[in-house]
Amino acid sequence: MTDGTDRHAGGNAPAGFELGTDGPGTIVVGLDGSDSSYRAAAYGAGLARRQGALVAFVYVQPVQAAGAMMGVAVDAITQEVAEGLLAEIRQAVERLGDPRSLRWEFRTFHGDPYHELAKAADDLRADAVVVGVSEHVGHRIVGSVAVRLVRAGRWPVTVVP
Repeated sequence: MTDGTDRHAGGNAPAGFELGTDGPGTIVVGLDGSDSSYRAAAYGAGLARRQGALVAFVYVQPVQAAGAMMGVAVDAITQEVAEGLLAEIRQAVERLGDPRSLRWEFRTFHGDPYHELAKAADDLRADAVVVGVSEHVGHRIVGSVAVRLVRAGRWPVTVVP
């Protein structure tokens, strides 16, 4: 027999459980300009739109010490990539029609992709992280950003092929 009260709404909730929330509030999507990262962006944006969540697209400008030593303008190239990604995101959002149907932001960082994505997810208090599968052969040996994010165990991580 029940007395009509909701026993889950009171002090019985697990520590850290937020009452009144359903689904993710913030989704971090890692972008690097690869085909798989574009698919991850589309997947993450779709999740965010359906859940009413904020999607934060994050591009990490890699540190290219070898290129910098040879005189290559690495910062200019990576800034150009970031600007191109931002333009493509804006175009994709405009194609959705109603600009209010997706809450999003774009952030760029400089450094190691794993550390910067993890930092962004922590800073934004992300509920989920979405990344594309690595397209680099060497990552099968050393470990990809996706594998490192999964091993961190701090957020649910979706790896999009």
